[in-house]
Amino acid sequence: MSIIKDIFKKKKTIRVKDAQVHDIKAGLTTKCSECKHVMVTKELQKNQFVCPKCQYHHKINSAERINQVIDEGTFQSMDDHLQTTNPLGFPGYVEKVDSDKKKTGLNEAVLTGVGKIKGQTVVIAVMDSFFRMGSMGSVVGEKITRGIEKATELRVPFIIFTASGGARMQEGALSLMQMAKTSVALEKHSREGLLYISIMTHPTTGGVSASFASVGDINFAEPQALIGFAGRRVIEQTVREKLPDDFQTAEFLLKHGQLDKIVHRHEMKKTLATIVKLHQKGVE
Repeated sequence: MSIIKDIFKKKKTIRVKDAQVHDIKAGLTTKCSECKHVMVTKELQKNQFVCPKCQYHHKINSAERINQVIDEGTFQSMDDHLQTTNPLGFPGYVEKVDSDKKKTGLNEAVLTGVGKIKGQTVVIAVMDSFFRMGSMGSVVGEKITRGIEKATELRVPFIIFTASGGARMQEGALSLMQMAKTSVALEKHSREGLLYISIMTHPTTGGVSASFASVGDINFAEPQALIGFAGRRVIEQTVREKLPDDFQTAEFLLKHGQLDKIVHRHEMKKTLATIVKLHQKGVE
């Protein structure tokens, strides 16, 4: 039981397929956006993009996340052929998507695949906020759904790192449909007695927070992550009340029972490996 208590107690870079490792464009040094501490950029990268002074977790892309949590050489991406179209004929949408493809090396705002965490097979999805702010369109929803179905087929855990501005407005109702589609796939995964872990990173908002991000068997978050549905000002104007300063932060959600644990980036792989091991058949 001690290992379970430890988990829930409060308290380099490589190329993955064509996804390009994020380069903090700050030359030799980088200033922390939270505490303004100036550090050597290479040292920040070695520290998994966590500020050594204030522990602020800087945004990272999907390739970097895979490098941090998946065993080296074990990740095999899925559904890279799926491409976004422009179903509503939204002006300039195709050009914006093409621009993000070139900038990130991704086909869409989520990277999915099969890999191992300390030798244990999982299916993982990592949303990428550098591609259209991680917004959820029809291809994002389809890739996540296929990832869940693959995990069900292999009878392994499904893990997702969310980072999103919400549903993608250029696809209208088609983007909103992904909330239901992914949730149905997760329900089938659950009926098979299989594990689903959701890790919410900065930011996780809108339709993503209101669907698959919040329904994990275990819900984690990174420190200080913004997590919520509607914007702060919209809520304040609706309820006509001033909200707490820490409203919609990971710490606020943990305090009010909406998270199981806030996990530091340095502890993420170890924590996930332990959870997966505990849920294997025959493990007491």
